[in-house]
Amino acid sequence: MSTTLSTQASAAANSAAAASSLTTASGAQNPFTALTDNFQGFLQMLMTQLQNQDPTSPMDSSQFTTELVQFSGVEQQISTNTNLTQLIQLTQGNTMVQSAQIVGKQVEVTSTQLSLQNGTAGVAFSAPSTEPVAIAVTDASGNQIYDATVTATQGSNAWTWNGQTAAGGTEPDGAYTVTVSAVGADGTTTALPFSVIGTATGLTSSGSTVQLQLGQLSVNMSALTSVVN
Repeated sequence: MSTTLSTQASAAANSAAAASSLTTASGAQNPFTALTDNFQGFLQMLMTQLQNQDPTSPMDSSQFTTELVQFSGVEQQISTNTNLTQLIQLTQGNTMVQSAQIVGKQVEVTSTQLSLQNGTAGVAFSAPSTEPVAIAVTDASGNQIYDATVTATQGSNAWTWNGQTAAGGTEPDGAYTVTVSAVGADGTTTALPFSVIGTATGLTSSGSTVQLQLGQLSVNMSALTSVVN
């Protein structure tokens, strides 16, 4: 009888722990409800065993004490998960409030895409020396629609694209992939680090992260490097 009780109690505790994990992932089930139901079942089995035990060979109290400790551990785990979820939500909400102050301002973010907004997009890059730098813009289909070669100065540089294409057309506002490369004397190219400049237009929350919108370009808030003005 005691072996059966131990096995069933362990299964009950494991079931409650699984409910805790499920709640953390989806929020669809109340883990405390599952824990209470399993604990009540455990107590009923314990009382039945105590009432029907052999007086000459009483049940070992350390066995069910261990099971009670397991239930207590699961309860603490559920409480910790709940508090952690609330802390994440509060932190995320605070980030949203603070970040809202940059909406409408020009910002610089780390991204492989630039955002054409009202016919203007900017790129900031750093060159190790005065040298030619090739900049190429590609659309969502992977087609290179514009390229330019500029003479960069040593240090910080900026480049602006007005949406013009190599064919003489004009691209609509949106997100476009951009590359920035230094061009050597022998024609070889070396990628240069760069960031893109645009106007912050909004914020969205996705799970535990906050996304910053620059027109149709969306980047993680951690990609923000500076507020230009």
